[in-house]
Amino acid sequence: MEKEQNEEKNSLKETFRLGEMWSYFIKVFRKRDSESSTSINLRLMHGINRIAIVVFLLGVIYLLIKHWL
Repeated sequence: MEKEQNEEKNSLKETFRLGEMWSYFIKVFRKRDSESSTSINLRLMHGINRIAIVVFLLGVIYLLIKHWL
């Protein structure tokens, strides 16, 4: 029985791994090099991605608060 609980904990831990997600957030929100020239399309795409990430996080926070209150 104990072995089954350990396997369940491991699978939950692996399911909710956030390391890759946080590294992506850091890459998206870091400052760009001023030396590299980028097209307007690429800059707009990154801007939209930032907005989408912020809105998603706000939605998750809202749902968590709504669940607990």
